[in-house]
Amino acid sequence: MGKAKKILKYIGILLIFPMVYLILSLILSYISVNKNNNLTKADHSIYLVTNGIHLEIIIPKSDLYPTIIDDLKYNDQELYFSFGWGDKNFYVETPTWADLTFINGFRALFVNTSALLHVTRYPDVHNDWVEIKVNADQLRKLNVYIQKAFQLDSNNKKNLLPDLGYYKNDDFYEATGNYTCFNTCNSWINTGLKQSNIKACLWTPYDFRLLSIHKENK
Repeated sequence: MGKAKKILKYIGILLIFPMVYLILSLILSYISVNKNNNLTKADHSIYLVTNGIHLEIIIPKSDLYPTIIDDLKYNDQELYFSFGWGDKNFYVETPTWADLTFINGFRALFVNTSALLHVTRYPDVHNDWVEIKVNADQLRKLNVYIQKAFQLDSNNKKNLLPDLGYYKNDDFYEATGNYTCFNTCNSWINTGLKQSNIKACLWTPYDFRLLSIHKENK
């Protein structure tokens, strides 16, 4: 009987954590920060886009630091760069919800794992992108945030992982930081917006709230 109680106790603990996580994450997602930004001279545009799982931020090439562009794989027709950060295995193995499995989802959330930066290049703006108007100081802070996310080798070069992109216009690079259930691909984007004084959530592991916040501003 004692063993049965212990088993039930452990099961209860395992069930409580995801419930608490879900409730708190939703509450914190609906608390906005940087709500009263001074948008004087907000004459630059950045964008948010999601594939249903991974939220990414898009910046025109002309607004990116040369140190970010250096060593990236691209051609002259690609004028917009999308940046996403996430768990190394989850990013590569789970491009859509259809590819999600219990094992790679559990490993991404509960095992402290290394990260990748996903960089996609586009020739023009897409209709499903959500535009955010920013000023020069916000753009500068966002550039610094993205630049620091690249893991550099001993020669200060970016670490490209060949042949891991989903399509012909995207690539993966080794990234700084570690992925956990409290530091997800979407919370990485949210943190970047927060640190750049751009409207964001207090904290969120989801994509939908950040998209809705900036759609509301239209």
